[in-house]
Amino acid sequence: MKVLVTGASGNLGTALRRRLAREDDVEVVGLVRRPPEPSGGRVRWVGADLASPASVPVLEREMADADSVVHLAWLLQPSRDEAALRAANVDGTRRVATAAAAAGVHLVHASSVGAYAPRATPVPDGAAGPDGQPRDAVGEDWPTTGVPTSLYSRQKVAAERVLDEVQRAVPGARVARLRPGLVLQGDAGSEIGRYFLGGLLPLSLVGRVTLPVLPLPEEVVFQVVHADDVAEAVLRVLRTGAQGPFNLVAPPVVDRMDVAAAVRAQRVPRLPARALRALATATWRARLQPTEAGWVDLLTQVPLLSSALARAELGWEPAVRAQDALTELVDGLGRGRGASTPPLRPRGALRDRRPPSAGPADQG
Repeated sequence: MKVLVTGASGNLGTALRRRLAREDDVEVVGLVRRPPEPSGGRVRWVGADLASPASVPVLEREMADADSVVHLAWLLQPSRDEAALRAANVDGTRRVATAAAAAGVHLVHASSVGAYAPRATPVPDGAAGPDGQPRDAVGEDWPTTGVPTSLYSRQKVAAERVLDEVQRAVPGARVARLRPGLVLQGDAGSEIGRYFLGGLLPLSLVGRVTLPVLPLPEEVVFQVVHADDVAEAVLRVLRTGAQGPFNLVAPPVVDRMDVAAAVRAQRVPRLPARALRALATATWRARLQPTEAGWVDLLTQVPLLSSALARAELGWEPAVRAQDALTELVDGLGRGRGASTPPLRPRGALRDRRPPSAGPADQG
């Protein structure tokens, strides 16, 4: 089975490569903007920038004999250049989906919880119901209209609409859409630090020094999933040829007290969400950090998801609990963990801790 993986050098792409390496019958082609140095592994690297029309013949060539394509490539930075992000994320998705439909290749698209409309309850309690899913959880039929104030969310929604258009144009197109919560792993520590914190905080102290206080909004209630568990779900989709949307989250629900425990904060006073948003806006405009305020809106507004469908149809069960995945990420942030590929390069010199002008990053 030949699998083409876009964004194969990023957070989720790295986890997927690890998982597919254990499958003797799988040939992996990694399509990335910046191919890493050959390492003797089983991946054949191909260079292409999905933001450019020049990537189309590359996609067509590689899909000519492929069984599936897993589309993970997604730009998170530069957050100040919406046009550049749209070219890579929305136009890039169109090029991948169009080529896959034309070639009759099974497409597995990495969407996100960020594609969903805001939650109905401002502060869900996160408690599990009789089926083990959060009582406030929604299924895959929740509207994918996004959080309008978040650029990331708007572009995830736009990518889903691209898939709708392609499936209408090619009724036989086979498409699966994975909608995970926040995708975490320790090896993404350096990448996440660069993309979301930049030089605002001394990352080497994260999770290693006790914080006397960490004000956070009540609305900080969300879900995460380990990158290895998402990779397992992708493999199950590839093996079964499954189509349609699947939510992927790990129990239990994470709240502000869990975040505080992970970063070793002693006190967690309630902070109005609008105050955190104002702080994010001020520091972003001052170029102290690279994260625009829409990410605060995502953190405080996305709905809780049920993974019941993935469990029933794919037999999928997350192996890593949510708090363990969060703790692993915090440890990765503090230690500057990473991998050999450009997006996941470990923290080194000061210049490596600054957000890049652009770079691929796959997420949730």
